[in-house]
Parts: sequence; structure tokens; C-alpha cells
Amino acid sequence: MNFAQQQRDPRKHLAGIAAVILFHGFIVYALVTGLAKKVVDVVRAPIETKVIEEIKKPPPPAEIVVPPPPKLEAPPPPFIPPPEVQIATPPPAQPTITAVTPTPPPAPVVIAPAPPPVVAAPPAPPPPAAPVVASAGVVCPGYQEKVKEAGFPREANRAGLTRGEALIEFTVGPGGEIKNVKVVQQSHPIFGRYSAKAVEEVKCVGQGHDVAGVRIPFVYRFD
Repeated sequence: MNFAQQQRDPRKHLAGIAAVILFHGFIVYALVTGLAKKVVDVVRAPIETKVIEEIKKPPPPAEIVVPPPPKLEAPPPPFIPPPEVQIATPPPAQPTITAVTPTPPPAPVVIAPAPPPVVAAPPAPPPPAAPVVASAGVVCPGYQEKVKEAGFPREANRAGLTRGEALIEFTVGPGGEIKNVKVVQQSHPIFGRYSAKAVEEVKCVGQGHDVAGVRIPFVYRFD
């Protein structure tokens, strides 16, 4: 059997026709029983819509405009009318003939420098008073006893010296003190040193001023 004959066979079309009839019958049943409304209600139930309004920000506060301070202007000074001054008009000058004699220029002024001030020389200091010279017997009356008590120096004895001399000069102060002791003559330095120490023990009488040039001779002999 060929393909054209298979398509013309009425038995194959019965199944399709039966399916179409059943589908239409189901639709009619649904419309009659209200099944279609229930399906629509089920579909509508879950759908819920909400309108969300946009959050509006509050408007900013209005700016407060501070008026500028009033300008303080100083009041104008009071008006003082100027005093009336009457100026007398001088009479017209009469033409006069005057002779103008040229004046010679003044002589140049020569400014001489002032002389330097004369400075007086300071007075010369007075010369120091010369010390009074006196003998030892006047200011030191007991000097001979001190010379005898001095004795012979031991240092000269150890040096093998048996004789010696020395001349000591000193100054007696206002209160009788002895100062400026010096050796003027000596036969040996041992006798000079020994005599200078002996003079310091001599007692003198003060004269109220310095007495210079007082001399005491020393003579030594070893017996």
C-alpha cells in the first residue's frame, strides 16, 4: 500500500476527532460548573501591589537676613556767619620821583676761632718735710747699755774671728719705734747682721716726728 492510500484511511482520523470532541466537552463542563472562575481567583489572590511614597527631605531653614547697622554720621557744625570786615581803600598814590642809589655789598664776615681756654697749671705739691737728724744719745739715751749686753757673736767665734766692727743707721718714728734699719759699715757680714738685730732692741724716745740718720757704732773684741 502506498503513502496516499494510508492518508485516505478513515480509521486514522477517528482518534483525532475524538480528542477534539473531548477537549470541547471539558471546556463546556468548566464553564457550566464555574471552574474557570476559581482558577481566576487563585491567580488573582497572591498579587498585591503597594505604592511606596518617596521620602521627601525637609526644606532647609530660611536664612535670617540681619539688616546692616545704621551709619552714625556726625551732625553738621552750626553755621557761623563770617564777620564783616570793612577794608578802607587807600588813596591813590601820587607819582613821585625817587633816586635809587646802589648799596655796596656787605663785606664778608670773617669768623675767627675762639682762643683755647687757658688752663691753670695745678700747684706743685709741697716738698716732703725733711726728717730731722739727731744723734743716738739724744733720742736713744740708753743705747750704750744695749751695745754692751749684745756681747760677742757666737757665729764669729766659730768662724775664728776675734775682732769686728759695724755701723748701723736707722730712723726713729714719732712714737719712738725703730724703722729703716740698714748697715752702713761692717768688717764682716756676721758683725753687720748681729748688730742690726741688736739695734731693734734699743729703746728710743719719740719726738713727734721722724728722726732719721740715727747711727750706733758697734765694736767687738773676743778676750
